[in-house]
Amino acid sequence: MKIKYNEETDSLVVNFCEKEIDDSEEIRPGVVADFAIDGTLVSIEVLRASKKIESLDEITYNFGKAS
Repeated sequence: MKIKYNEETDSLVVNFCEKEIDDSEEIRPGVVADFAIDGTLVSIEVLRASKKIESLDEITYNFGKAS
């Protein structure tokens, strides 16, 4: 998984895999989900992220197995 914030475009992208994007869907205003041809979620992009996400500089993530 890769998380990248682009200050210039004010967009946050979370990539879940490296598959080619086949389709995109705006699931909420300014939130776009990208899917591979097999339906796998490839990435989520948040447009105008600084207006939608508090404390972008404090984003944390935790990789662990669910119990």
